[in-house]
Amino acid sequence: MRLVRLAFACLIPGALPAQQPVSRADAVAAALVRGARIALGRSDTTAARGAVGTARAFPNPTVSGSYTKDPPNYHLLGELPLDLPWIRSPRIGAAEAARDAARYEFAYDRAAIVFDVDTTYTRSIAAAMHARLSRRTADDADSLFTIAQLRRDVGDASELDVRLAAVNAGQLENSAIDDSLAALATLLSLQLQIGLGGDQPSIVLVDSLIPPEDSSAGPGGLSAGEYLPVAAAAARVRSTERTVSLTRANRFAPSVQFGFDKVDPGATNPDALLPVIGFSVPFPLFNQSGGEVTRAIAERDRARAELELTRRETDAAVARARRELAAARNRARRSADLVASANRIAAMSLQAYAEGAVPLANVLEAQRNAREILARYIDDLAAADAALRVLRWITAPAVQP
Repeated sequence: MRLVRLAFACLIPGALPAQQPVSRADAVAAALVRGARIALGRSDTTAARGAVGTARAFPNPTVSGSYTKDPPNYHLLGELPLDLPWIRSPRIGAAEAARDAARYEFAYDRAAIVFDVDTTYTRSIAAAMHARLSRRTADDADSLFTIAQLRRDVGDASELDVRLAAVNAGQLENSAIDDSLAALATLLSLQLQIGLGGDQPSIVLVDSLIPPEDSSAGPGGLSAGEYLPVAAAAARVRSTERTVSLTRANRFAPSVQFGFDKVDPGATNPDALLPVIGFSVPFPLFNQSGGEVTRAIAERDRARAELELTRRETDAAVARARRELAAARNRARRSADLVASANRIAAMSLQAYAEGAVPLANVLEAQRNAREILARYIDDLAAADAALRVLRWITAPAVQP
């Protein structure tokens, strides 16, 4: 029972002094600051930025020294790999394209976090509204049970009416407890998403659930190439294409050698420095990098296929989200028109039963209809809000953070 009372208390604004008012924007901002997914995304983008720095760096020279018994005795040799343009350019291009892909994916992850928190916030509001509706209908059922007892005592109602009202009141009380527990669970889930504890409610939601306006249908007129998932997939394709070029060019990576020899007793000047210069070119006799090139080509083809699949899936998801949003708006609009009538009919039937004008079955039917219409209206509002946020998430413009 303590958990049930806690569930009821968390649905009443101001019931717990320690509760902090949290708006939807506050919840999103907290999730973006404290969330583990954000930290992972930042790490990936930082690593990709470091890879670009590594790709831009010139190769380091190597220096080796040796001594031989035969003259000249001392040898010092340096080697510098040649970072030729046809090697350097694809290496930097592949790293920059991978960095762009990481940034797009990070932006998409941010949008996904915003979507998850927005959706949970909406579900929490809807669950709280369901809980309040269930509590109100349970209280109405108690009032109806009291009226049935009074009418039985004065001889205007039968024992059947009293027992029927008692069963109805008990069922609605159980439903109210279940809905309150569901609202509490959704609220605690939201707290976990924004980095708070999930053992007891510490926040109270201040935003309300309203029908989305037609003007807020989300961005329109965007081509699929401007969506974040498509932009990330296109960046991965560019990275794999540059990787193929780099793998092929690496088969012929020459280097220059320079140094000197010293101490030649047979020479006119035995301490003179004897310069050494040369070059080396790999000769692909046994290993022609065929396996690496094949793997790079396969990764490129896979990235191209994923890009095409992402385009089709994104177009389908956008179209589906727009249809669901339009349908949810229409359902919410129709449900809103029925709410006032259903409430009025339920109130009139209860008044008529109290005056002995209608039987109890009519009252129960009217209250059941009103309860179902109100619950459906809440669900339609939540569905319309969720469909709008899905559309905004999918059609987020491809802007790198």
